[in-house]
Amino acid sequence: MKATALVLVGSFAAWAAADPAPVTHAVAVLQPAKDGKVAGTIHFMKDAGGVKVTGTITGLAAGSHGFHIHELGDCSAADFTSAGGHFNPAGNPHGSPKDAKRHEGDMGNIEAGADGSVTLNYTDAGLGFEGANSILGRGVIVHANPDDFKTQPTGNAGGRIACGVVGVAKGQ
Repeated sequence: MKATALVLVGSFAAWAAADPAPVTHAVAVLQPAKDGKVAGTIHFMKDAGGVKVTGTITGLAAGSHGFHIHELGDCSAADFTSAGGHFNPAGNPHGSPKDAKRHEGDMGNIEAGADGSVTLNYTDAGLGFEGANSILGRGVIVHANPDDFKTQPTGNAGGRIACGVVGVAKGQ
């Protein structure tokens, strides 16, 4: 009887270790490109409508900037090209976050005020933490220019001025 109980307890412990709790909160800490001043922290939280995106970015030039999830969580190149292209597991054309077919990583534009900062607080139905649409381990890129939502495959958003990697948040 004791041996059976130990086997069951051991089996449950192995199952629990192999089946971690689903991710509900991730974070990306943005670092500036060489000689840049852009910085910020972006939180991604599971929400009934997709993933809620919140955070603050500072050090931007006033105006619109393309904001995307890129395919690789690699910010090692000085110009952040190591993050690859836009995250696009479905192979859709580039577009706006409101388009029915778009790159999953097309998060639109952010609008920096005169002080160079922007606060984010919206839900993106195209993002997720599981399966093919998982943003975990992907790169977050802020671009120098606005995304035009037309030019393929990048939106003509210019250089990459900040990069961060989406990782599971502490206390998750």
